[in-house]
Amino acid sequence: MYELPRVRAHDIIVDYAAYGKHHFTFSEFRENLNGTAAAARQALSRLAKKGEIASPSRGFYVILPPEFRHIGCLPADEFIPALMEYRNMPYYVGLLSAAQYFGAAHQRPQEFQVVLAKNRNEIVCGNVKVVFLARKDLHAVPTVRFNNPRGSIVVSSIEATVFDLVGYMHRAGGVDRVAGLLSELADDLDPVRLVEASRSVPIRWAQRSGYLLESIGAEQKVTLLKRNLRGRARNFTRLIPSISGNRARRANDWRVLVNVDVEPEI
Repeated sequence: MYELPRVRAHDIIVDYAAYGKHHFTFSEFRENLNGTAAAARQALSRLAKKGEIASPSRGFYVILPPEFRHIGCLPADEFIPALMEYRNMPYYVGLLSAAQYFGAAHQRPQEFQVVLAKNRNEIVCGNVKVVFLARKDLHAVPTVRFNNPRGSIVVSSIEATVFDLVGYMHRAGGVDRVAGLLSELADDLDPVRLVEASRSVPIRWAQRSGYLLESIGAEQKVTLLKRNLRGRARNFTRLIPSISGNRARRANDWRVLVNVDVEPEI
């Protein structure tokens, strides 16, 4: 019986890169290698030890050009779209990572934040860390696309990013940092799209977001949102949900119990 000749593992990834392919799966690599599963695993292990590839997720590999070998992985935004497609998982980049795309987040986040429909364990690939947050109404969140060297990536719109930063305040550095980020994002917010985006989040997120935007001087951006919430927000909500107690100032326009002094980090 004729057997196909074995191919050098290094040559396979060189060919991948030559054709603009920066990621691959275990199954396709094994097929191109013309070897057994054990041989494919050994070959991939050798390539990883040489720093030529990395594996952000089981069965999924990325090819590392020389400029990224010192971090042991591709930057998160350059492999997340392909990984999510491979896993068949709708997603969007959110919170601090999304804020960067709109010119905010003066301090680079230490982790790349991705929102999925369900919880998933974080990814650590070399010096790159990706954390996942869950949103049940993922498909309702307005998003935009940004290009990068490996294709494009889905990011929450600037208006949706505001609500996520407030809704997941504990994952975004706390109220002072979030207020500082909102001050950086405010000029580019569209009042109509802000109202539209508010329909994809819990009403209490919209109340807190409106209050914080107004408190940092973006009154004109939230006039429509305030009018919209008058017919929707019936209950008061605490600005910081984890802080209980009766000592709180009432922001009646937003039906927010202001239970902490906010000092925006600029």
